[in-house]
Amino acid sequence: MNTFESRSHGLYRKHGRIIFRTLIIHPTSFHRCCVSLYQRHKKGVACLKALRVTEETHSIPTFFLLLLLPPHFTRKRTRAMAVVWNKHLVLGLVLGFCLVFSLGELERFVESPKADGSLAFLVVGDWGRRGNYNQTEVARQMGIIGEKLDINFVVSTGDNFYEDGLTGVDDPAFKESFVNIYTHSGLQKQWYNVLGNHDYRGNVEAQLNPILKKVDSRWLCLRSFVVNAEIVELFFVDTTPFVDEYFTKPKAYDWSGVLPRKPYLSNLLKDVDLALKESRAKWKIVIGHHPIKSAGEHGSTAELIAQLLPIIQANNVDLYINGHDHCLQRINTSDSPIQFLTSGGGSKAWSGYVSWPNPEELKFYYDGQGFMTLQVTEAHIDVVFYDIEGHVRHQWNV
Repeated sequence: MNTFESRSHGLYRKHGRIIFRTLIIHPTSFHRCCVSLYQRHKKGVACLKALRVTEETHSIPTFFLLLLLPPHFTRKRTRAMAVVWNKHLVLGLVLGFCLVFSLGELERFVESPKADGSLAFLVVGDWGRRGNYNQTEVARQMGIIGEKLDINFVVSTGDNFYEDGLTGVDDPAFKESFVNIYTHSGLQKQWYNVLGNHDYRGNVEAQLNPILKKVDSRWLCLRSFVVNAEIVELFFVDTTPFVDEYFTKPKAYDWSGVLPRKPYLSNLLKDVDLALKESRAKWKIVIGHHPIKSAGEHGSTAELIAQLLPIIQANNVDLYINGHDHCLQRINTSDSPIQFLTSGGGSKAWSGYVSWPNPEELKFYYDGQGFMTLQVTEAHIDVVFYDIEGHVRHQWNV
């Protein structure tokens, strides 16, 4: 069977516009993909209709992609596109369109729960060190636990590649810190990754590039996005651009796609607020690299407390999960019903530092390496923190 490259999957918002990310789609699955896209963007940001792909002579496919947008959702319509291929020539009828929206939408992905309606996933952060600082040992225990729980996917809380991100899509660090490390059969699942501050020190676009998915099909990294798993929705937020000190330090950061900073953050907060308001999931989990509240060396992030925390509290978020501090911890403060969880022990850990004014609010703190698991049902979420030897350090449910 033939395949073709479609730029119609994964509507991605950047500076108020929609661009089409690349995905290889099998012709027989094309119609199903477009239906899925329509469902994910049913609010009318974009509507896709596709005609069935048929085989012409000599097994040369003819395909016709028609993109439609209702007039009342557009400010400007120019052209639509249709391209017909056969063995000998390309017939192009270019009618494409350019759309500007007054309000954006975070890119969405869908995960199906297990047959019993439950979901399980691992969370690890601050890991990419080419196997050093016990990264390989943590990965091994992740694989063992992941296989035991039959996880649906893996979440990374950022700082995926130390010390300075990736230099490009061909940087050997991608294989040395990811592909060649997380080899256990229990980890051969989709990975959802956010960026950390160390990732911003390199070529940010390299980690976001779909080319890496061709190197390892598990990889998916975006700035901010949503994963819908029916009973639970995960909202991934790009937290690094919130932190003021990164814009004043002499250390170089790659702010392409972020500057000008003020409208970027304003749009991001609006998008997160909208996505949370529209969610009908039983559970809501927000994930970012930087902690909102932490007893670790970096501590709480004032900018997130001021700007992000009010939004997630107003939208009844259950958990906020982060990395950045190289430890495992759980905080539940008296002024917020949200549980603040840190999973930043994927490799190098910082021992001996812990500081929190109210010991009763610091439910758990471990200054060593490890990771966490979440098992989600309609009735509750079970959270377990594991150390480098696979021992349970803390467990709790909501």
